[in-house]
Amino acid sequence: MILNDVFEVIEKRFEEGDPEKSYTAKLKKEGIEKILKKIQEETMELILAGWEGEKKKIIAEASDLLFHTMILLKYRDVKFSDIEDEFRKRFGISGIEEKKLRKIKKGAEK
Repeated sequence: MILNDVFEVIEKRFEEGDPEKSYTAKLKKEGIEKILKKIQEETMELILAGWEGEKKKIIAEASDLLFHTMILLKYRDVKFSDIEDEFRKRFGISGIEEKKLRKIKKGAEK
């Protein structure tokens, strides 16, 4: 899947990338505040694109948001497979049911 390929490139750029030549390495160097600001910016751009309804813009902005989210995952040492595993756990369960289960689980933890 292409998202796994992109995440592998992000991992490589985090390890070996030159911040002068790699946007990903530059974001890593600039740190969590810059990464979170980019996610905030891309989220707003996706919201606006969704409001306008132009499919090409929505696709472009959703791609930007996913990319920057993947940067955050790597920065915080969350593997893309961890996200896939979470989706697998939720797959086949109604979103309404899944939210109820989370509330019950949170209540039990207190």
